[in-house]
Formats: sequence, C-alpha cells, structure tokens
Amino acid sequence: MARKDGVRRRTAHQNAPREEHTEEDSEEPYHIDKLAISLFILVPLAVTICIGYFYYQNMMQHMITRQSSAPMVITNERASDMGRFWGTYRPGVYFGTKTRSANSPVTGLMWFQQNLPHEPKIRHWCEQGDKLSKYGWLKHNGNDYGVQELYDGNIKLTTEYVKRLGGKNGGDWSARITATNNANEPLPSKVSLMYYFVTDGPSNVVPNIRKSQHLRSLEGEDSELGSYKMSFSAEGSDLAYSHMISYTPGFEHIETVLKYGLEIKRNKGDYVGLKGRLVPMDSPGPNMYVYQVTGHLPLTLEVVFESGSVSDRPESLQGAALEAELAKKNREFDTKFEEIFKLKEKGYSAEKISFAQAAMSNMLGGIGFFFGSSKVQSRYNEKPIDSWDAALFTAVPSRSFFPRGFLWDEGFHNMLIKEWDETLSMEIIGHWMDLMNSDGAKVPDEFVVQRDENANPPTFFLPLESIIESLIRENSTSSKEYLQHLYPRLRTWYNWYNKTQAGQLPTTYRWKGRNPDAVKEINPKTLTSGLDDYPRASHPTSVERHLDLSERRESLCLDVMQSYMISQVMASIARSLNEEWQSYQLTYEALSDNSLLNDLHWSEPQRRYADYGLHTDSTKLKRPPPPQHLQPGQPVPHRDLERVVTKSPTEKLVTSYYGYVSLFPLLTQILEPASDQLRHILNQMKDEKLLWTPFGLRSLSKSSPLYQKHNTEHDPPYWRGAVWMNINYMAVRALYHYSLTAGPHQQLAASLHRELRDNLINNVEKEYRRTGFIWEQYDDRTGEGKGCHPFTGWSALVTVMMADKY
Repeated sequence: MARKDGVRRRTAHQNAPREEHTEEDSEEPYHIDKLAISLFILVPLAVTICIGYFYYQNMMQHMITRQSSAPMVITNERASDMGRFWGTYRPGVYFGTKTRSANSPVTGLMWFQQNLPHEPKIRHWCEQGDKLSKYGWLKHNGNDYGVQELYDGNIKLTTEYVKRLGGKNGGDWSARITATNNANEPLPSKVSLMYYFVTDGPSNVVPNIRKSQHLRSLEGEDSELGSYKMSFSAEGSDLAYSHMISYTPGFEHIETVLKYGLEIKRNKGDYVGLKGRLVPMDSPGPNMYVYQVTGHLPLTLEVVFESGSVSDRPESLQGAALEAELAKKNREFDTKFEEIFKLKEKGYSAEKISFAQAAMSNMLGGIGFFFGSSKVQSRYNEKPIDSWDAALFTAVPSRSFFPRGFLWDEGFHNMLIKEWDETLSMEIIGHWMDLMNSDGAKVPDEFVVQRDENANPPTFFLPLESIIESLIRENSTSSKEYLQHLYPRLRTWYNWYNKTQAGQLPTTYRWKGRNPDAVKEINPKTLTSGLDDYPRASHPTSVERHLDLSERRESLCLDVMQSYMISQVMASIARSLNEEWQSYQLTYEALSDNSLLNDLHWSEPQRRYADYGLHTDSTKLKRPPPPQHLQPGQPVPHRDLERVVTKSPTEKLVTSYYGYVSLFPLLTQILEPASDQLRHILNQMKDEKLLWTPFGLRSLSKSSPLYQKHNTEHDPPYWRGAVWMNINYMAVRALYHYSLTAGPHQQLAASLHRELRDNLINNVEKEYRRTGFIWEQYDDRTGEGKGCHPFTGWSALVTVMMADKY
C-alpha cells in the first residue's frame, strides 16, 4: 500500500518544481550523503591513527638505541690522547696490548710446555681452569709501566712492559717475557713462547723471515698507527724458531686458528712448532702473524714496537736500554705510591706494602678498552636488539671470570683509581656516561641483556664527589668543559632513576626486575641491586620499598646515602655552572632529616632498619611429586625443587633478614651523629651472633632464616653470609667518618673502625700469601677466599683502607 501511495504521489507531482519532494522521496539520498561524509572523515582519521600508532611504536622500540643528544664527555681531544693510546688494555689475556681505537690491532702472549706425545696445553686467555697457582701484576701505573708474575706448574713467567712517548702515533713500547724454573717444582722440558700481532681485517704488513723459519720483525703501515716496526729477539739455550702467517675472522678465534697451524718439528729434537704460511684461499689475505721460540729455561723474549713517526728516538727500548727504563719506572712507581698512600710512614712492613701495591696494580692492570654494541631491550621490543657501537674504557672485576665492565662495580673501582690518578678516573667515568641513551638509561657492557627500566646502583657518585670538588677548585678551562659535558648527562640519569624506580607510594622506591613467578627460588633474586640473592620480601609486589633504594622523590633513588650525597654533588656542579641548583640543595637538606627514613624503614621493637613488603618466613624448597599416570617400568623424571609457602604472607617490615641492607643508613653516613639509631647499629655491628667476624662483616646474620641457604637447588648462597669487600669498605669508610664527627658515639665508631679495618686487611693479605690471589668474597667462618679469582675489582680497596683514604 505504501508503495502504491508513493507512486501516485510521484505521478501527481511530476510537473512540480524539483525541490518539492515528499519526505519519503528525500530519505534515501540524504542517508547516502551522511554515510559518505562519515566515511570521508573517519577513514582518513583511522588511517592517521594507525600510522601514528605504528610510528609511535617504532619510535619507542628504537628509543633505547638512540644516543643522548647531550655533548659527549669524552671529547675527540680526550679520545685521541696519545699519552694513553697504547696500553695493556686486554685484561682477558695473560698479557697483551692494544690501542684505544675501534680498529686497533692486538698483540698477545701464549706459552706452553713441550711434552710430546701429549697435546700442548696452551696458555692464552685468563682461565681459572688453567689452574695457575698465582698470577697478577706486582706493579702497574695504569699507563706506561707494569711488571707481572705468573706461576704455571714448574714454569715461572715474568712479563714487563714499558712505553715511551714520541711522534704522533702513541710512541714506542717494549715487552720482555722471562721464563724461569719455579723453584718449588722440578725442571721442565723445553718451553715455547709465542707472541702474535693481529690486525682487524686485511693488513699491510711485511714479515722479515730469516733462515730456519726465524721471524725477525714485522713492518707495516695503517691510518692510525702510521708506519711501524715490531721486532722479536730471544735469549736462551738450544733455541729453535718457527712462525705462522695466517688469517683469523675475529680476535676471539686467534687461539683456534693457531692450533690448526701446529705440527711436530724434527730439528733440534722433536718439538711442537708452527707450520709457517697458512693463509686460507678464500680469505682476503693474512692478518695474523705469530713468532715462536722454543728452548730450555731460562728463556727470554723481547718484543719491541717502534712508531715510524718518532724522529728523535735516542735508542731502541731493548737490551740494556730497556733494563734502564724499567728500573727508572720502578723507582718512580715506588716514590709515587708512598707519596699518595704513606704506608711506610704509617708503619706498615715492606711485605704489607708490596701486597698493597699488588692489589692496586691489579686494578690498574685490569683496565681494558672495548668497542662494540650491547644487547638491550625495553617493553616495546619483543626481542633484544643491538645498541649503537661505542667505546668503553673501564676497569674489570676479574680478569678470569668477569673480564668486562660492570656499572656498579666501577664506582667502587674508582674510589681507588682516583687516588692514584684522578684524570684516569675522569676518563673512565666519562666513557660510561657517554653510553647513556636519550632516555637516561645506561648501556653497560655485560653478559646479560640490559632492560631500560632496570637500574643498577649508580656508585659513580662515590668517586665523583671528590673529583667534582677538585675540578671546581681547579677552575681551569678543561675542568669547566668536563663539568659542562658531564652535568646534562648526570641530570638526565638523575631524572631517569626517579621515573623508572618509583614505588607505589609517592616517597618510596623499589628495585625493578624481581620475578614474582619464580617457583624454583626460595626468595626471588634482586639482581639489579647488585646484591643478587640477598633476601628481600618473599613475595615481590609493587608495595615493596627497598632500604637501599629509598628516600625522597627528588633524590636519585639509589641507596639512602647516595640519595643524600648525589643531591649534594648535583648542587655543587649546578652552582659552579650557574645552572639551577636550589632543588638539589633542598633535597640534600631534606635528606639530612632522618624522620622520613625512620617512618618508612625503622623497626623499634627490633631496633633495626629493614625493607618493607609482602613477606613470610614460612617458605621452603620441596621436591614436587612425580607426574601421574607413569607407565609400568617408566623411569621417574627428575624434577627440581620448588618453593612451598606454608603460611600466607603479610605486608610488613622484613626484620628477620638482618645484614648488609640493614646497615645502609650507616654505610651511607646519613644518620645523625647523636641518634639512637646510630647507637643501636654500632652496638649490633660488633655482635658475633649477627654480622661481626674476625675477617670482616658477614653479609647476612647467622640468626637470619636464609643464612647460608641455597636459593634454588642449584644456586649456592652468594650474599647470604660471605664477607664482601665493597660493603665492608663502605662500613670502614662510614666508621671513619663518625670517628671524626663529634657526638656521643664517636669513640665507639673509632674503635670499630680500627678493629674492622685491621681484620679485613690481615685476612685479605693472609689469603693472598696462602693462595696467590685476592678473592671475590671470603668465608665468614674460616676467612678463606671464595668465588672467582683473581678478583681485584672492589676487593683491591684494601689499599685505600690501609691508607685511610676515603
């Protein structure tokens, strides 16, 4: 019916003006117009949103690899300093040299004892599995001089290094390797010493080879080294020579390539030697040159590198001239060491002084230069990606186990390095700060993927406090430039910490990275804190607040002292540069008040500071039952222990774990000298049932539920009782501070300082004499060295403790 009506209307009005349509006639075209308009607006808008979303995601994915726009701390002038161009910057090998450049050649020592028909055991990389009874630097000045001893069974090797500046390409250097019989072992058969020179890619090197495969020298030229010559000479009895010229696709393959080039030689008695030229047909040409000398002990090898740019060379650094230069550098080292540390003046014996020199020298001799990228990841990246290529000049904790830079270790390292050479510390800190991305995250060169929201303790502010004071006093053009380049990066870092490490409440912070779903850990680790398995709240949640990462939002969110101290440091820099400094100063002054700290972390019943979180002590590791429905005769599969919680957790202060974290308000010197809290901490510190041992402060009290307990079936205790030198150093440093500060606890602090310092020094030296090494940690029951060795990162702080230089 409606259809017919419509037809009739249309017929009736067919001669009327076109604008006089009925409502029914006008609905369809009007509806099409609205839809078209909506599509015209919405489709481009949707496309724009999609493009914007994908652009934002792409931008955020690459934010972590975007370098900071702030000026580089290590300027081109500093980076190209020829005074530090060559050095022993390869801490991962027993001895080697390289330059501070991206495409540096590398040189290095290898040796082995001739023991046919057995395969030679080549020594090259610092490996704990090599079981050397002792090795390390006796003296090293961090630049142009070093003496090292290595004991490998019945072989004793001494490596000596000296550098002489000149020309425009870093000058000359020489190395002398002396192999003698270890007096405590039987005389070995023949020994082979090998020394290699390897370039990064195809080389322009001409070898000088005499008869009997005797490689006398190498002459080459490149854009960074200019023209140069490396000469080899040996002294000993019944010497035999061989060499190898080959190609390696990377420095990490040097030893593998060399092993392919070994063969049994039949001249001068059978021995294992090198085949000569062995360059693969598909390679771009040789880049690896190896000299080998074999003989009876004693055996000496001298390697002399001479830069072609040196025009006024008095004589080559070899033979008597090398001996004279080494003697001169040795005297200069001893003089400078006493001037700085005054250990002889303090009454230390010659034996203890040589120990202190070795501790510091292994720190300095462990400085390396690295170039490349790191694996990084943010929440916007599904998989880890490479950061930009960058240089890193850094000390390393352990040449054998951790031959790379670690961010929180490096702050402790430079508490010693700055005392010896402040400019060296400035370069190291500058290289680390230049690794900062645009968001403020650091990109450390470690063996794990770095996540951009996980922080490590920025201990650089420990050495920076005195370095910055020194630069402000100096007030030179170069000092101002360093501060002007450093400050914006510190400010960005400061803000990044506040943004990424904030806790649930406005004035609290927590370490990110704990795994709440870790079913095999009795207490989920806190790797980012640096204290790894030190026990925290049993159930990681956002309500946690960590004592070693607590204070006010305006602070840098490190530990309590560093929050306090960093604000002071930032205020000092800002004031010297005429930047806004008042907010930092206000933070520093606010943090001088202990009331907020006490409100958040002090337990009056236990009279101790503690973390806060969701916690229960009622946890244990238990083997899960075997899977159901096993077939008859089917073996029961092994299942790792898993955590069982027998009592529900509650939110509270975690006072049952008393240890290093509990001491942080003392360690960080933030406590008021007259406070009751300081008195309680000092009294508890001396309690042998808690932390005190004859060897130093243990990391976790004997009364704590997880003292010396495995964290998983396969993870032995790490920070659960052992004595660690970095935290003990902070304790000695804090006690020294309170011993000089007027207050009712001054004498108690002084007494504890002397006793704790002496306990640490005596035990570390005792173990060094007994084992040949300084260790990563020490057993709290016996004092014996534990963990990896040699560990002359923060354990070398024993030197500054002997000097009371904090």
